Amino acid sequence: MSERNSALAAHHIALGSALEEWNGMGAPMTYNTDPCDEHDTVRTAAGLFDVSGLKKLHVRGSDSLAVVDHLITRNMAAIPIGRSAYGAVLNDDGGICDDAIIFTMAENHYLVVHGSGECRERLEESAAGKDVSVEFDDDLHNISLQGPAATDFLDQYTPIDLPAVKYFHQQNTTLFDRPVLISRTGFSGERGFELFATAENIVPLWEAIVENGAGQGIKPCSFSGLDKARVEAALLFYPYDMTAENTPWEVEFGWAVSRKKGDFRGKEAVFAREGKDKIKFIGIEADHGDAVDGGAELLVGGRKVGTVNSPAWSHRMNKSLALCHVEPAAAAPGTVFELKGENVSCSATAVRIPFYDPDKTRTHA
Repeated sequence: MSERNSALAAHHIALGSALEEWNGMGAPMTYNTDPCDEHDTVRTAAGLFDVSGLKKLHVRGSDSLAVVDHLITRNMAAIPIGRSAYGAVLNDDGGICDDAIIFTMAENHYLVVHGSGECRERLEESAAGKDVSVEFDDDLHNISLQGPAATDFLDQYTPIDLPAVKYFHQQNTTLFDRPVLISRTGFSGERGFELFATAENIVPLWEAIVENGAGQGIKPCSFSGLDKARVEAALLFYPYDMTAENTPWEVEFGWAVSRKKGDFRGKEAVFAREGKDKIKFIGIEADHGDAVDGGAELLVGGRKVGTVNSPAWSHRMNKSLALCHVEPAAAAPGTVFELKGENVSCSATAVRIPFYDPDKTRTHA
């Protein structure tokens, strides 16, 4: 049994989910619906996801900025109220031990939203001896509506001008007359929103979106549907595409490392490791009619040079895609690998990523 429960659990069970554990919470890895159809929903209408398994931490107090700035690689002093920043949480060796979005909620109040890594432990260390409180908030749920129909649909039911909300901006408002924090963020490669609300409010919000959105093709989608979309968009998922062994430089996450801010955890180590990459983060297309095996080996000339981390079958592109780590010398697009997995052996070719919408015109529109 998971120690954390989503207020939406009954809805997931009704849709066919067995509520597999993710980050201590039962999450809908699959529904009775086909993940390929869910993938279509995200790309052509909008998919509704329960991502409440993400952990939410309030950091409040006069030292809150100093604490969150020490925690993450982004320069939080540059993120005003009403905006958020995505970045890496590093260990003392400069390796990635989690990723997080930090929302500037008010003066001396930040909301840290993170996955299944060590963010909370590192935050507690950064907060030690400082004038801050760190409060884990498991009553705060978050659902995500991702896809081209999301903006115009939600805009009908909130008093704010939703189309004017920019990427990585958020507002406290109401939706369907329920209090909610609406954030223009997501994990799909599409324009979309994450909605933060208490357990009491999240259930009626979910029901209202499902009921009112059905006519526009808006549907609940499982993590399996989301995974196809995020692999196409080459979005990192800890601890598959980045681990404590990897620096941000190795996984195309260096853009999130501020060179201008003061001290932060792992700063000296991460800059010392720049230019000394042991692996590179790449995409491959495999010559196979389905997803290949996670953990499959990639070989060149019979020698192992890399590993498949996140495979996905994209029926929309009619391609078997995967996000991988390979030795830097094998990272160039066009490199041909022999892929050897438990169930699949085939050839594969390194290609440019993201596979889908490489210029990110859809998320950033």
